[in-house]
Amino acid sequence: MTLVSTAAIPKTAPQVRYVKAALLMLGCCALMSVVTLLGKALGQGIWGPPMHPIQVTAARYGVCFAVFALACIITRTDFTGAPWGAHAIRASVGMMGFLCLFTAVAQMPLTEATAISLLAPFVTLLLAIPLLGERVGPWRWAAAAVSFIGALFIIRPGTEAFQPAALIALGAALFSGLEATLIKRLSRGEPVLRILVLNNGFGAVISALMATTIWIAPSPAQWAMMLALGLCMATAGVMFTMAFKMADASSLMPLIYFTLVFTAIYDVALFASYPDALAIGGAGAIGVATIILAWRERALHRRPAPLTVAAHG
Repeated sequence: MTLVSTAAIPKTAPQVRYVKAALLMLGCCALMSVVTLLGKALGQGIWGPPMHPIQVTAARYGVCFAVFALACIITRTDFTGAPWGAHAIRASVGMMGFLCLFTAVAQMPLTEATAISLLAPFVTLLLAIPLLGERVGPWRWAAAAVSFIGALFIIRPGTEAFQPAALIALGAALFSGLEATLIKRLSRGEPVLRILVLNNGFGAVISALMATTIWIAPSPAQWAMMLALGLCMATAGVMFTMAFKMADASSLMPLIYFTLVFTAIYDVALFASYPDALAIGGAGAIGVATIILAWRERALHRRPAPLTVAAHG
């Protein structure tokens, strides 16, 4: 009989799963930055009349629903036993998040709106305690505090630089964080495709009904942009949901900060919008908080396991 540390036993399977989940999240980030870019272009009336955020949101959900509904027909997805109420709640929360996001990016710099919306991981962090039963230690609380300070730098309440649209972007973060938590709960027992089609189905119906009151005829170029927005979102949705199937919410959400990197490049290149020092500092603070979370998760996964007894012949 010999004592062997389980830390010495290869654990390639969990590591590989996390790497795959991380790569899926990074791909999701790249596509989500394109989604916000197209949402801003549509909202500002590039290549056509300015579109109301509700109409942009309806386009996003309508295209995604068409894609996933076709996939369900091909795969003959079974909807028996689906928690329809939970799906409807998650869809409503997610739709409000996108409505806030598209409203914010049309009225303020893309990078700043995205930075504020990236507070979603910390909303998820807080909600993971009562809803997912996850434990949150002092390092995570410190990261949440730093991110909040960073958000204040960008929002700047009580100053002349304050933008009301920043509060709308903050609303997007709150709704997105809640949606991420609900996705994690649903993914514990629901197939990925069923989650995606029901979420987008409910979202398409609700947003389409809302859009009937403000609908304007898009130009041919805007139709193409709406189609591209929906297809990018559909692909990002698949990546996002599959990633959450593979790893914990608190370990994956920090990676979503990479969305800001892509968004900043687009904002400067296409809109010549350069963030000021406070905005850069605020985004940097949120980035530091994200790095703290990622470091903490890595440390927890590397913590040595207790000794166990192993038999040798």
